[in-house]
Amino acid sequence: MFRIGLVICTKARLVKPTVQLGQAIKCASIHTSSARNEAKIISGTKLAGDIHKEVKAEIDEWMKDGNRAPHLAAVLVGDDPASATYIKNKVKACSKVGISSETISKPSATSQEELLQIVDSLNTSDKVDGILVQLPLPEHIDERTACNAIAPEKDVDGFHITNIGRLCLDQQCLMPATPAGVWEMIKRSGVETFAKIALVCGRSKNVGMPAAMLLHTDHRHERPGGDATVIQTHRYTPREHLKILAQHADIIIAAAGVPGLITADMIKEGACVIDVGINRIKDEKTGKFKLVGDVDFDEVKKVAGHITPVPGGVGPMTVAMLCKNTIQAAKSLKQS
Repeated sequence: MFRIGLVICTKARLVKPTVQLGQAIKCASIHTSSARNEAKIISGTKLAGDIHKEVKAEIDEWMKDGNRAPHLAAVLVGDDPASATYIKNKVKACSKVGISSETISKPSATSQEELLQIVDSLNTSDKVDGILVQLPLPEHIDERTACNAIAPEKDVDGFHITNIGRLCLDQQCLMPATPAGVWEMIKRSGVETFAKIALVCGRSKNVGMPAAMLLHTDHRHERPGGDATVIQTHRYTPREHLKILAQHADIIIAAAGVPGLITADMIKEGACVIDVGINRIKDEKTGKFKLVGDVDFDEVKKVAGHITPVPGGVGPMTVAMLCKNTIQAAKSLKQS
C-alpha cells in the first residue's frame, strides 16, 4: 500500500524523486485514508437491550429457586429535571428486567443528617438489595459523605470508598455503572485492548479514574482488565498536548464534560472512540437545546474505526449496568 500511494502521489507531481521518507509516508497516508469507510457505530441502545435480556433471564432463574425479586431504592434530593429523568429511566429499566423499585423524593432543603438517616434505614432493611443516591446533591450536602453512608454491599452505583478501593486493587466489587458500561461496549464490540494504547480524557472518581483502572489492569487478576497502556488527561490539559497524546491512542474515552473537545485531527485512523460526555447546548440554527458529547461526532466518525453516539451510546449502558449490579448485590446479600 505504501508503494502504491507513493507512485500515485509522484505521478500527480506532489512528491519529487528526492522526497524524504517522512514526506512520502505522509503522502501515502493521505491517499489511502480517503478511501476508507466511516466508523462502525457502537449502539449503546442495542447493547443495553442485550444486557437487559441477560439480566432478566438471570433474575427469572433466581426467582425460580424461591428468591424474591431484587429491590432497588433510589433517593432523589431536589428538583433537578435531569436527575428526575435519570431516575425515571432507571426505574423503567428495572421494571423491564424484573427488579422492583421505589423512589424516595425529598425537597432541596433536606438536611444532610436527614438524608443519612434515610440511607441508614435502607441499609438495615432486609427488603432492599440496592441503594443509589442520585447525584448531584444540593450544595449543602457533601456527596462523598452521602456515598460512603451507603452499605458497600448495596452500593449499586459503585461509589462507596470500599468498592472504589477494591476496583483499584483489581478485586471483585460493585463497579461504577458508567465505566462498567464503557468496558462492556469495548468487549462486546470486539475492540482489542491487549498491549494497545488507551487515552482517558477525564479524571472524575466516578468515570475517568475507574475507566483507566479497567483498561490497564492485568487480565489474569481477580477483576480482569484490558492490559492496555493508559494515558490520562483532563479538561485542563493544553489542547496541543492533548492532540499529540491522542494521536497515539488506539482507544479514546472522552469523559471531560467539554462539548466537542475531541476533534478529527486528534484521532489515529481506525481508533475506537467512546464518548461519555452529555452536554446540553443551544443549536445555533434552530435555537433549541440539544444533547452533544465531548466528541465532534460527524467529523471523528470519518477517521475512527468505532465510535459511540450521543445520545444512544454510553447512557443506556449505564442504566443496564445498574440493573446488573442490583441482581449481583441481591445474590451477594443472600450468600452473606
